[in-house]
Amino acid sequence: MLELEIRSTEGDTAKHRLQVGSYRIGKSSDCEILITDSHVSRHHANLIVGEHAAHISDAGSTNGTWKGSEQVSEDCLVEVGDNYRIGATVIKVLKCNGQVVDPPQVMVTESSEVSPNIELTPPTSISGGDGVVDFKRTVHAKLLDYLGLHKRAVMHTMSADQLRVEAAKAADEVIRNEHLALPAGFPKSQLIEEIVAEAIGLGPLEPMMQDDSVTEVMVNGHDQIYVERAGRIEQSNARFTDDTTLMSIIERIVTPLGRRIDEGSPMVDARLPDGSRVNAIIPPLSLVGPVLTIRKFARYRYKTEDLIGFGTMTPEMADFVKVCVEQRRNIIVSGGTGSGKTTTLNVLSNFIPEDDRIVTIEDAAELQLQQEHVVSLESRPANIEGKGQIVIRDLVRNALRMRPDRIVVGECRGGEALDMLQAMNTGHDGSLTTAHANSPRDVLSRLEVMILMSGIDIPLRALREQIASAINVILQQTRFADGKRRVTSIVEVDGMEGDTILLQPIFKFQQTGRDSTGILGEFQGCGYAPHFYTELEAAGIELDRSIFGDVEGLNEEDMPSWARTGDK
Repeated sequence: MLELEIRSTEGDTAKHRLQVGSYRIGKSSDCEILITDSHVSRHHANLIVGEHAAHISDAGSTNGTWKGSEQVSEDCLVEVGDNYRIGATVIKVLKCNGQVVDPPQVMVTESSEVSPNIELTPPTSISGGDGVVDFKRTVHAKLLDYLGLHKRAVMHTMSADQLRVEAAKAADEVIRNEHLALPAGFPKSQLIEEIVAEAIGLGPLEPMMQDDSVTEVMVNGHDQIYVERAGRIEQSNARFTDDTTLMSIIERIVTPLGRRIDEGSPMVDARLPDGSRVNAIIPPLSLVGPVLTIRKFARYRYKTEDLIGFGTMTPEMADFVKVCVEQRRNIIVSGGTGSGKTTTLNVLSNFIPEDDRIVTIEDAAELQLQQEHVVSLESRPANIEGKGQIVIRDLVRNALRMRPDRIVVGECRGGEALDMLQAMNTGHDGSLTTAHANSPRDVLSRLEVMILMSGIDIPLRALREQIASAINVILQQTRFADGKRRVTSIVEVDGMEGDTILLQPIFKFQQTGRDSTGILGEFQGCGYAPHFYTELEAAGIELDRSIFGDVEGLNEEDMPSWARTGDK
């Protein structure tokens, strides 16, 4: 039998008595020994308990498994009294094959190493509160003072890596000069790394930003952090030292971009150097302290094959949108917040020919176009005096003077919709954009509202004629309750009938139920080939109509208008 004591970063302890068998250690719910620690991998280590001995091995984790100051790589014999560090969690071996540990208690100082044969007890806390938090707060404050005093003149000349090295040296010197006792169970290197991250980086958010499985980070005050993985939101046990530290990190993000956040301007949109989108809102508007939301910029550029693999669309749907982009159809990708519109827009842009001149327009640059001839434009907020604001509409107007073959607008949300439609109607075919809407029909209503927001006085019928003439295809994307994103419908804008814009369904996702794995359903062709296919075939372009399915057997509501009314 093996008995372990697991001590978390908050000082909580739990004991495990293990019989003969194999055990997985990590933060995944399927691990037999579950550790909720942001520094722990989903499957971090393996523990095998035998009749006469036990062994532990690392499972290819990000931060490694440590026995004292040595990293465990291969099978390591587990002995009574051993201390293993997994992330920021300490595992103590209390009993092993009948042996029991009863070691003396010692104080760990800055020169002490974690010994595998002693029980660690917390040192006297720095200010009477939680030792770890108070220790980090004290060193953090003194580190900023030290850097300001000794490195201010050269800090602006250092690269990010050089500054991090200098800050780590300075933190070590602060701990040594101030004779600060290290909190039990935390190696000095780990504490210094976390303190430096808060001082010059993103603090406890840095592991999340390095974790490719995390797509969004949500900070609700200094002590509550959530992340999104695979479309599902889960709470992290990481936290900031206090609201002041969180505020300093927010300011560190927005200041280099020429933006500000304070009581006079308590909301801000920005982006990180890697392109991740950032939104921050602070008191007095936020009642829970500073709130920071980061939508991570995918390092990997998704391709059509990836969306098919994710179940976002089928190969037939991918073939159709490829034809639409190559043949210069104007496309809107619509959907709710977080439905994957920008990802799909990026994938669609892969089909744009290399010899086209592309101008992209965004609030915060997120698009990852792979073509060489791309001009990226980004809006600008007003300065501290309330002047100098450049909005998306200004950039769309300017783009028309830049001789673009294609205009790609990250999102239409206001008066720029009018200028975008005019561009689509005046020779800039093949333009792409996204819009917030819950259905293709809602997209049209939203466009009407956005155009009216521009202040133009135009009859409603004339407005709808402009929309019907400009937009060719709408892709509707939805994020389902199981976290998966799917293109739930693709429709063709097929002119007008009276005062109504006609929409013809081409593909749709039909939900059939759900089980333990999530939403069940299938993609279906609606048996209708868009009108422009006839035009392309007349021009000698060979196209596959079989991807749309067979019109026979369709439900009445799925049929195109001419099939229901007998007009053709």
